[in-house]
Amino acid sequence: MTWLLAILLALVAMLPLGWAMWRPARSLDRASADRALYRAQLAELERDKALGRLDELAHAAALLEVQRRMLAVPDAAPARVGGRGPLLAGLVVVPVLAFAVYFLNGLPGLPSASFVERRDAAARDEALLAQLRGRLSAMPAGSAQARQGWLLLAEAERNRGRPAEAASAYAEVLKAGFDADIASQRVQVMLEAGQVDEAIAFLAEALPRAPQHVGLRFLSGQAEFQAGRQAVARAAWAALLASAPEGAPWRGMVERRMQALP
Repeated sequence: MTWLLAILLALVAMLPLGWAMWRPARSLDRASADRALYRAQLAELERDKALGRLDELAHAAALLEVQRRMLAVPDAAPARVGGRGPLLAGLVVVPVLAFAVYFLNGLPGLPSASFVERRDAAARDEALLAQLRGRLSAMPAGSAQARQGWLLLAEAERNRGRPAEAASAYAEVLKAGFDADIASQRVQVMLEAGQVDEAIAFLAEALPRAPQHVGLRFLSGQAEFQAGRQAVARAAWAALLASAPEGAPWRGMVERRMQALP
């Protein structure tokens, strides 16, 4: 039944192409296209006159100009598009390839998850995270086990689209010892959560401990930009570029961000 439905949907999707194959459109040359345009302009002039948008004098002048242009168009015979080969090939090849790919990789018998199932799965995930938070809170702050657990929680919160909660978890990770990469991750999620002032305050503590860390230096400019201080952001990124080694892969990205500044 699933395959039959898929075939029917494919046939419906290919109907416009099949219709175009059996009823190929005429291809007009430049002269025929110009005449069609001028005829449309004449019809529009008549509508404008009927609606009172043009008075008699303006209508007559515009009508005369369009007619003059129509007379100036050289005669040419319209041509027809020849050959149905490409259309026929598309009509056959596209569904065949689609079914081949789906046959190799698709799972037509796999049922879709209902809203209730997705809601229950989200509730189970939230319960697991709450349980993890409780266990981590009971562990000695700064222990290696707690650090690893808070790091896993931070990544989970970030993947669930909750940057503020991820920032709090990263703060717990840093209690086990300063790590510039983790500090950079924390600043990033703080900025994603709109905690700009808090991020700037944290950067003021973190940057002196890792003054050459590229991520922290870039994010310091990003934080200033989000705070509305474009000149300070430009200065921070310019200093980062000035100290960038030759061939730094991130150099182009920083340059583009600077160019986008107002």
